[in-house]
Amino acid sequence: MADLTRGVRLGVDVGQVRVGVARSDPHGVLATPLVTLARDLTTAEDAVPTDLAELARLVVEHEAVQVVVGLPVNLAGRHGPAAVHAKAYADRLADVIAPVPVTLTDERMSTVVASRRLAERGVRGKRQRAVVDQAAAVEILQGWLDAQRRQTQ
Repeated sequence: MADLTRGVRLGVDVGQVRVGVARSDPHGVLATPLVTLARDLTTAEDAVPTDLAELARLVVEHEAVQVVVGLPVNLAGRHGPAAVHAKAYADRLADVIAPVPVTLTDERMSTVVASRRLAERGVRGKRQRAVVDQAAAVEILQGWLDAQRRQTQ
């Protein structure tokens, strides 16, 4: 892998209520679920929301070299309100964790795929809601890692 420098990467699935977080191994091969954070929508404009502060703490704790945020492009390939929201979140995160880079990646269908995979394993209802955001973050990060590997082969 020429471009993919060694180091842990965090994958982030930004939702309106929760933020799913996944992490990769230092070799950038496998993404695994890490945690689901509650979105903090009550913080004043000039303060750092608790979910962003917790992400910053996770970047330090896991010595992450990059954060990959899912960009929910719609099926027609356009950026709707959810994509605008995710980009704004990624921009704010980038300010909080600088100089660690934040990258946006197409996450079309990640939550749908994650929900289907969990259901296939018998995880449904409340148990699924509790982990679907982490599973979606795994889909986002794993897809990005796989794409990076394909580009460098």
